[in-house]
Amino acid sequence: MSDAIDWAATGLLEGLEGDARAERIDLLDWLIGRGFTLEELEAVDTPWLLPFLPAERLVMDGPPTLTGRQLAERAGVELEMLQALRRSHGMPILDPDVVEFSEREVEAARSPALFRALGLSDDQILDVSRVLGRGLAQTAQVMRATVLELALEPGLDERQLAERYEATVEAILPYVGPLLENTVRMHLRNMVRAEAVDDEARQLGRLPGERVVGVAFADLVGFTRMGEEVPAEEVGRVAARLEALAAGVANAPVRLVKTIGDAVMLTCDDVPALGVACLDLLEAVIEEGEDFPQLRVGMAYGPAAHYGADWFGAPVNLASRLTSLARTGSVLAAPAVREAAGDDPRLRWSFAGERRVKGVSAPVKTFRLRRAEAA
Repeated sequence: MSDAIDWAATGLLEGLEGDARAERIDLLDWLIGRGFTLEELEAVDTPWLLPFLPAERLVMDGPPTLTGRQLAERAGVELEMLQALRRSHGMPILDPDVVEFSEREVEAARSPALFRALGLSDDQILDVSRVLGRGLAQTAQVMRATVLELALEPGLDERQLAERYEATVEAILPYVGPLLENTVRMHLRNMVRAEAVDDEARQLGRLPGERVVGVAFADLVGFTRMGEEVPAEEVGRVAARLEALAAGVANAPVRLVKTIGDAVMLTCDDVPALGVACLDLLEAVIEEGEDFPQLRVGMAYGPAAHYGADWFGAPVNLASRLTSLARTGSVLAAPAVREAAGDDPRLRWSFAGERRVKGVSAPVKTFRLRRAEAA
């Protein structure tokens, strides 16, 4: 088949010699035999993506046959809304007259009309889509890396990698939908149990803009310096391990809100439960050993706004700033935290002095948190 197409003229062999050139020609011939067109092969951003085209088509459930404009017409949704949804997912806006979409995507494109029929506004639809986009982008990235680890073997040529990667995706893909659906259902069930609608919300017919909540930030000491001294892969492993440890201590009603590089954010209406989770996290990090950076934690309590799976307000800012003032291996809390914790028998508090905090005019009294049994 290589006689039928002058691969050298396409630029897809650029920079390749010897065995590497022969492997690329074998891959290209195989892709043409699988139904890919020369235009599709030439359209890839870099030739190193060629082995992943069969898996991409598998995910799309077929070759692209529709432009964005045709997709909008088939779905009965305005093109502008579909483009807004792509932006909310963090995806690039495509030329509406270039064939980019498969038939499978028509059903998904109908979702705005279905949600509108249920009474959701476009802003609400885009808000949900924005949060899903952030979370699922991370999910997809981790899944892709995992699939690559399963598919890779020493000595594979490009065609063998393409075949193995496609086969691995094909084996895993049927389980992705049920896994994601079940995860969302579990979170919704947990939130139904934990979230209450008070009298004010019932009378107003809407959720209040603010609620009182405990906020904790925990960050790794020396993480920035670590990034200058060790390989990036190791830094990433440490950050991922911190997220896993935080998820392990964030038992309901405590929630892991987000990770920010070397830091994690936890929230909870129940301040003692949040305090216990912070102490658990400190101990979990210590158990990682001397080579793992140590942790410090800041806690605050007060009215904050919950929007788009994140929290905003004075206690969020104060908790973040107290974290930078905390000693390594300790929890430093604002006065409102100490007051809200009361006399919970699991916790012991000591006055840690007044601190100057950026953005706060008067000095802030601070308290150090320990386990009661350590007294």
